[in-house]
Amino acid sequence: MKREIQLFKILDGRVETIETLPAKYQELTFSKLFGYYGSKGIVLNVKTFEKNLGLRNKDGEYNLLAQLLSDNSHFPLRVSIFEGETKGSNLFSVREFGNNCLLYSLEDVLRDADVLNLIQTDESERVVERPETPLFDNKAFREAIINAILHNLWVSGNEPMISVFSDRIEILSRGTLAPAQTMEGFFLGESIPVNEKLSEIFLQLHISEKSGRGVPKIIETYGKGAFTFRENSIVVTIPLH
Repeated sequence: MKREIQLFKILDGRVETIETLPAKYQELTFSKLFGYYGSKGIVLNVKTFEKNLGLRNKDGEYNLLAQLLSDNSHFPLRVSIFEGETKGSNLFSVREFGNNCLLYSLEDVLRDADVLNLIQTDESERVVERPETPLFDNKAFREAIINAILHNLWVSGNEPMISVFSDRIEILSRGTLAPAQTMEGFFLGESIPVNEKLSEIFLQLHISEKSGRGVPKIIETYGKGAFTFRENSIVVTIPLH
């Protein structure tokens, strides 16, 4: 019943999306967005980019999508590192990559993962070569981060949470499955975007392929148990070796 009600609200236009919700800040600039597109070999037209990317709502205001892609999104994307296995343990450090164009924040988080993903060497029973094992699977981590940002319920006013513990990494995305999505379809990789226009932009920039391989890749590496569905969030847990 909840899903049906949500679907009817969408059909009636009563559900806010990042395209309809006005940005909290209207004095927005987009020099970083132009730079990012340029780095991908795509030239944005100054006169038409707002319309082409859908950065204004029907009232002509900058929408939340525009705020996310602006030079300062005002969303603090953080990686919190704890010494132990719970948030009750000492907080070792907080690395902040937000308050930037969302595209650059995403790249910064993925780049930081390369620093976190230490290569461990097994010296036991060494003959000639030493087996080397990373802390976690980088491809699965990348898919989890991209999905968390792409499908986050940004209209809630909250950003994804990335928490690193001594034995695992937890990547929390706000919101639940898209209204038209099913649990079976989710695990099979049937791609139904929560933020449709943002999904189109990620596809255009080759950040994601919209092929639905993200979830199956994580399952292939860590199993369905990597996903936890809470009332208002989805969490991907990546164990550390």
